[in-house]
Amino acid sequence: AAQFYLALCYVNGEGVAPDAFESVRWYEQAAKQGHAAAQSNLASRYENGVGVAQDLREAVRWYRQAAAQGQAHAKAALQRMRR
Repeated sequence: AAQFYLALCYVNGEGVAPDAFESVRWYEQAAKQGHAAAQSNLASRYENGVGVAQDLREAVRWYRQAAAQGQAHAKAALQRMRR
């Protein structure tokens, strides 16, 4: 959870300078440990190419992992991407 919150700090510039690349780094650390919100936020970064090169396959992979844990945003994103 701490890694997820550190990523949010980099997104919002809370206590650190805003840094999209660092936010991705910390979202990925948390996501790999099964943090559903981090997985969903990381997927969004891949979907939109923020802090990483846009990669829709990687976005879907992370959204699926988050959705499997019941993360509502990830489920909605998968539905939207299927259209």
